[in-house]
Amino acid sequence: MDDDDLDLFRRSVHHATDNHTGVALDAALDELGWRDALTAASHVAVPVLFERQGTTNTTSAALDDLVAAALGVGGAARVGVVLPAPGRWEPPGVHAGGTLGVRGLATATLARHAQAIIVTADDVRAMPSSALELRSVQGMDPSLGLVAVSAELALGTAPVMLASPDWAAAVALAQLAVGHELVGAARAMLDLAREHAVTRVQFGREIAMFQAVRHRLAESLVAVETADAALRAAWDDPTPEIAAMAKAIAGRGARTAARHCQQVLAGIGFTTEHGFHRYLRRILVLDQLFGSARSLTRDLGERIVATRRLPDLLPL
Repeated sequence: MDDDDLDLFRRSVHHATDNHTGVALDAALDELGWRDALTAASHVAVPVLFERQGTTNTTSAALDDLVAAALGVGGAARVGVVLPAPGRWEPPGVHAGGTLGVRGLATATLARHAQAIIVTADDVRAMPSSALELRSVQGMDPSLGLVAVSAELALGTAPVMLASPDWAAAVALAQLAVGHELVGAARAMLDLAREHAVTRVQFGREIAMFQAVRHRLAESLVAVETADAALRAAWDDPTPEIAAMAKAIAGRGARTAARHCQQVLAGIGFTTEHGFHRYLRRILVLDQLFGSARSLTRDLGERIVATRRLPDLLPL
């Protein structure tokens, strides 16, 4: 994309996410050519859409589109993809004798479409969504529309679509996408806290004048900008290891921003009347998708100890 195309795409995505969510947002994204942009320039399309989704607290089928495209099974018809279990990034399908065990998560897209994509370590299989056991995940952020997926199926009921999938590449792309959504949500939390700080008056002064409040806002800004820089640098070399590092930094940065912004907002930040809780709920769930900051950091540490090799530094 040249600069004019990028500006038009960004404005179109902003308009779509400002006015739609869920199925309506899927339709708006299809109209503006989101899936074509994903194929032609993922390094541009993914940061623009996912960060904006985080900022506006909207939902769409974009994560399913992205994983399906990375696996090479995307097409004209949208499909739902079974994602890894919370905090994990292994394929959600496992061969055991003549059966296929499935344990994972899915977005609301899977429940709305007839076909489900299941990835194992050896292949990608397609089967009717109706054959899976789907349970709505209420929990921390029911508005995200996640469902828990489980099944024990005969292998013959799930035909192979693709042998030897590049699951690591699909996970790396998904980690970057979710990382950008975390950054968008963290920026929104910081904006809410800043607005409160410059309008809330105590002892005859805006609380933004207090050093403790300024420090918390500054710490939040550093955390958000660090995560954003790590994610953008990862696009220059999107290896699984670097994508995992960037996702871990984004999850940690969003949690840091949430903690400080909650303190700046004080009592109002604990109420459902204020918008902050929607972003706090969202980042706690997003952090768990395709590996949490804690699980990814632990895995990286274990690999460093096992291989006695430090990972390449991100080109910040």
